[in-house]
Amino acid sequence: MLLPKGTTVAVADGEKFNLFRNSGDEANLTLTAMPEPDIESVNKGSGASHQSSSGNPDDSQAAEDGFAGGIAGLLNKRVLDGEISDLIIIAAPRTLGELRKSYHKKLSDVLRG
Repeated sequence: MLLPKGTTVAVADGEKFNLFRNSGDEANLTLTAMPEPDIESVNKGSGASHQSSSGNPDDSQAAEDGFAGGIAGLLNKRVLDGEISDLIIIAAPRTLGELRKSYHKKLSDVLRG
């Protein structure tokens, strides 16, 4: 896959998030680490205590899902602010699923993979 110069590459799992920018050209990829962003976790729960089960994820899973929501919020904001014009997201399968739930239409438009 060829990545245009300036493409942002987001790498995420349930606990870590890193951003890189292609400072090379399309054929000669050079990923440069960007400053580590502060991710504000999105609380999707009602706040009521509950028992863990297959229908109710444990606190760790809820925290990972909230973290993914925070990543989506940050990426959406940067796309809407014009800071990201081309985007690649690399994520653990569950994290990617949570991210997709919160993509803004403009983020979907700049998503290259």
